[in-house]
Amino acid sequence: MSVRASGGQLHELLLARGFLSVEQLESARRAAAEKKQALVRFLIEEKLVPEGAVFSILAEQLNLGFVDLTETKIDQSAVAMVPETVARRHNLIPIAFERGRLVIAMADPANVVAVDDIRALSKREVRQVVATRADVAAAINRYYRLDSAAESLVEEAAADLGKAEGDLEAQLASGGADDAPIIKLVNLLITQAVNDRASDIHIEPEERGVRVRYRIDGVLHEVMSPPKSVQAGMTSRLKIMAEINIAERRIPQDGRITVSIQGRQIELRVATLPTVHGEKIVMRILDKSSVLLDLSDLGFSDHNFQFFQESFKKPYGEILVTGPTGSGKSTTLYATLNILNRPEVNTITVEDPVEYRLQGINQVQTNVKAGLTFAAALRSILRCDPDIVLIGEIRDHETALIATEAALTGHLVLSSLHTNDAPSALTRLVEMGIEPYLVASALDCVLAQRLARRLCSKCKEPYKPTIEELTAARFPFDPGEDLPELFKPIGCSTCSNTGYKGRLAVHEVMRVTEELQRLVIESASSEEMKRAALSDGMRTLRHDGMEKVIKGVTSIEEILRVVV
Repeated sequence: MSVRASGGQLHELLLARGFLSVEQLESARRAAAEKKQALVRFLIEEKLVPEGAVFSILAEQLNLGFVDLTETKIDQSAVAMVPETVARRHNLIPIAFERGRLVIAMADPANVVAVDDIRALSKREVRQVVATRADVAAAINRYYRLDSAAESLVEEAAADLGKAEGDLEAQLASGGADDAPIIKLVNLLITQAVNDRASDIHIEPEERGVRVRYRIDGVLHEVMSPPKSVQAGMTSRLKIMAEINIAERRIPQDGRITVSIQGRQIELRVATLPTVHGEKIVMRILDKSSVLLDLSDLGFSDHNFQFFQESFKKPYGEILVTGPTGSGKSTTLYATLNILNRPEVNTITVEDPVEYRLQGINQVQTNVKAGLTFAAALRSILRCDPDIVLIGEIRDHETALIATEAALTGHLVLSSLHTNDAPSALTRLVEMGIEPYLVASALDCVLAQRLARRLCSKCKEPYKPTIEELTAARFPFDPGEDLPELFKPIGCSTCSNTGYKGRLAVHEVMRVTEELQRLVIESASSEEMKRAALSDGMRTLRHDGMEKVIKGVTSIEEILRVVV
């Protein structure tokens, strides 16, 4: 927010509305002065006053209207009046026409330069309304999707690619073809995926075309179907960007791309897979903000967090995070390392690949061709005096054995394993050839998890479920009491009409107690171990998921989608 817009009258209104006491305001003034920043900006950044309340009062102070962009229908033809670069530079977005004037939502309505720029560009008079900075940024990302630009680029690329494939590859590899339609199209696909919060981009060749899908909140959405004629160009361009051999089409390859989008450095992990219709390309978008998360941001219940914290606070032992691919195991492990990473501790990781670079941590990437496997790297790591060791994944007997022995010799070992639930991890290690007595002694805790979509806070709707629905979902309820009020997805512009926005983790934390150690040594079944873990206080994935349903953060259907 502009300093010009943060006058004393705004502070008086905040006091009058009860958002701050006089003592809180004076304390905030002193802290803001020490940090050399405007008081209102300080109040918002420190979350002392809700951002919406500040901007609403600001609008009242300046005699302007306040709009909630998440609930306002924006006229796409109005958006087209102002280029995206100008909208981002001034943090504003046109939203409607009113009596020949262009209505613009602004986070800084005192910015007269921005108003003059919009008046000159649109050749219309301008009416300002106030919106929060976060809402304006989200609306810019949502409405400047450039769908029409994508269509025209596809047409241009299809016409431009009517040349021999060898000429195409030479053109793309030359580095002087930044204006080529196919290059613009590929850049647009990546930019739009980042703006849509996608975690993966799938480019899939088909018999008569190409299908482009984004994975958003764990679910794939088709966003484009360009013609078959652009397939070779898209594939070659992405392989060149990822420094992959464009002439090799018979075997899978992988690489890495670093791009700058809206001032942010974005990394993409690229994998190619030969199919009968051509090479499929999957790009994993690596968002560095996810590795800076605190464990409390991952949706742990107090009960599960207490169990997990008891284990990772110990100086030695083995902690496993289990679940299928894409269940957030790496995010949980990195968030745990963020807590444990201290200058007096030597932390070393071995990963395949190293997705995120972490400050203050020694990270090793495996290289099978050079003989640097997980097991080989681990043997060397243990000679480098580590306190904490993170293993990306336990895949074989040798890696599992070295990790187990490291946990027994005074190291804290964190790793991941593919099992369906926490008790199965014990039997899985035994099946991999680790002696039961070693598993029982080394393993301290197993965390199983899944990722479920979070209900959109703007459009979720309360409802009363039927007894039949609750019974079919095995929902915990007392038939003699009133049925609980739950929430269901509806869909709005904020969540792209899906009813969900963002994800949360569902957890199952199992402590390895003396009873479980005895069962492992006796080669008991997973079911017997599960019963023992439940008696010790473990809550199943389904139990934790249904607790989140009761809290209104997700739906029954979503929990049933991710948990058996």
